[in-house]
Amino acid sequence: MKLVKMSLAAAVLLGASAFAIDNVKVSGDAKLYYMTNDAGDSDLFDKDSSAADTALRLSVTGDLTKNVSFGVTGYAVSTLGLENNLVSNTWTGAHGLQTGTGNPFLNSELGGVQVDDQAWIGEMWVAGTMGKTTAKLGRMELDTPLAFSEKWSIVPNTFDAAVLINQDIPDTTLVGAWVGKGNGVNAIGVATSGAAAINNSTLIGDNVVGLGADFNTFLSDGAYAVAIVNNSFKPLTAQAWYYNVQNVADAYWLQADINCQLVKGLTIGAQYADISTKGLLDGAGDSSAYAFKLGYAGVENLSVSGAYSKADDEGTLKVANVATNNLGGAQSKLYTEAWWNYGYVGAPDAEAWNLTAEYDIKDVVKVGAYYTNVTDAFSYNSLDKVDMQEITLSATKSFGPLDASLVYISTDADDQNNGSQYNTLQAYLTLNF
Repeated sequence: MKLVKMSLAAAVLLGASAFAIDNVKVSGDAKLYYMTNDAGDSDLFDKDSSAADTALRLSVTGDLTKNVSFGVTGYAVSTLGLENNLVSNTWTGAHGLQTGTGNPFLNSELGGVQVDDQAWIGEMWVAGTMGKTTAKLGRMELDTPLAFSEKWSIVPNTFDAAVLINQDIPDTTLVGAWVGKGNGVNAIGVATSGAAAINNSTLIGDNVVGLGADFNTFLSDGAYAVAIVNNSFKPLTAQAWYYNVQNVADAYWLQADINCQLVKGLTIGAQYADISTKGLLDGAGDSSAYAFKLGYAGVENLSVSGAYSKADDEGTLKVANVATNNLGGAQSKLYTEAWWNYGYVGAPDAEAWNLTAEYDIKDVVKVGAYYTNVTDAFSYNSLDKVDMQEITLSATKSFGPLDASLVYISTDADDQNNGSQYNTLQAYLTLNF
């Protein structure tokens, strides 16, 4: 989609008064992300071991009539030419490729190859409410346990979908959804961008948004989802999700999280997921996993947690997002998910531990320490069982509308960097408006 189509958001805003659109709100952000590592023979800050990208998001929401609202969000990504100067790699795989130049992600061999800018409409929806029922139709972000928009990277994947939410039953939310298209990297097999995951073995593309940010049929023939979320017992939130991914799999996700009444600040959580293959994957192994979590936030500005998970050894699909590269570095909603190295905790036979500590030094900086240990995870990169250890340290500070983060990551994985430990440094800048 060409840059000119980004003008849709502006057109909606300018035409608001003419069409009696009320409560119009404009928001967005501009991002600059940079990372570098010392994997292989490279040193930190070497061009070929570094990646950078910029992204602009502009969102417009408003009320068309009483109980009918709309939203439009546009994205634009650009390297600003950094791939020819400071880095050889990009964060997002959404960039277009210059015709006839080969693969610009491998420009260390080709030299001075241009990575195209890209722009697209990530959201364009209309929502209507009648009583305690809301229907939302169009292009949108989704946040469900097994199909969701991954927001850790510089731009998220989104979906063409229809969602129905009802809250007539006290303390209960019923959800029904149809997902027809998405712009996430192919969930079954290799990335449509032709690049490996930026957070799983290389620096080339994030395996979140596919090449050109094009929207294609979700998996084989789309998917249905239904859910019930209940909070009748106030300390407890319980949810159950069922998915019919047509011609691919049936799946369900069960989760319960409770605030302990005996120890203030203590939370306990449990998860169970199952993915049964069918159709195109008929005969492939079914996947399942369970996880437990203890969290404590009884000390002011401090939160700590520990989690454990175990995946079945017979699975084919990972217990992770099926809307992005599931067999690669797709993010998982399991409690044990790593801070950076996705694609391990939900892999077949994986046993994982996660320890997290975050402390907000008021008016100074928020710091975090994260440790993830995964053993016996089946790797589609090496077609073998692998271990992975990750240690992450982060520091985040807001300067008015500007959010800044510095991150250090130590990765020691059997299927990365020839099994040797390596270090990664990252910088995140986000200007909110």
